[in-house]
Amino acid sequence: MIPILMYHQIGLPSPKGTPYRGLTVHPTDFKRQMTWLKRLGYQGLSMKDLLPYLTGEKQGKVVGITFDDGYQNVLYNAVPVLNALGFTSTNYIVSKHFSGTNFWDEKKGVPTSQLMSKLELLQYLSHGHEIGSHTQDHVHLPELTLADAKEQILKSKYELESELQTQVDAFCYPYGHKSDEVVQLVRDCGYSNATTTERGLALAEDDLLLLPRITVSRSTNIVRFLQKCLTQLEHKKRMRL
Repeated sequence: MIPILMYHQIGLPSPKGTPYRGLTVHPTDFKRQMTWLKRLGYQGLSMKDLLPYLTGEKQGKVVGITFDDGYQNVLYNAVPVLNALGFTSTNYIVSKHFSGTNFWDEKKGVPTSQLMSKLELLQYLSHGHEIGSHTQDHVHLPELTLADAKEQILKSKYELESELQTQVDAFCYPYGHKSDEVVQLVRDCGYSNATTTERGLALAEDDLLLLPRITVSRSTNIVRFLQKCLTQLEHKKRMRL
């Protein structure tokens, strides 16, 4: 069983009462979480680096580290911590919105946050981290026609590979929304792995295109964080779902 962590932003949380405030983890808390993983002998890995462990080709104490959406604050607040510890990570990018903002959250009242520019994404890659796809426009894939869904899934891969000169094999379903048809499209478009928002530890028998993750939120204290990552608790919860 392997934990794959799901983060969004690493920065100062927005004011109390703000929608989705919990998706921003304070930099101090993030550093504490990563440091404890290292102390306990765990290696934080990108999805590319994690795959051999997920398939059973390698064995070891490993944790997947993923970030959704490509926020700028991840580069400046999380990457230095990861680099210092020798950890790698995957960031899922909305391919048509380099230097943009989280426009998909506007109607929910979520404050605007800056996304990485092309130069910042190249900087992120230069440190050994991985870029994955989060579609072109952060869409609800099951609500689209299959043709439009395929375009979002396939073109985002091509755009990221072309613009950033890196291979893109990892995918993440926006909002965690998917269907059997959408999963098949992701498979057909050539991705080797995809993460969801379903909670739990990744198991050897899991479909690599339906990998669960562990949400790390603003309120996740260090004891709870370690319980989620390193105990059977999340596995037992998943089995009850």
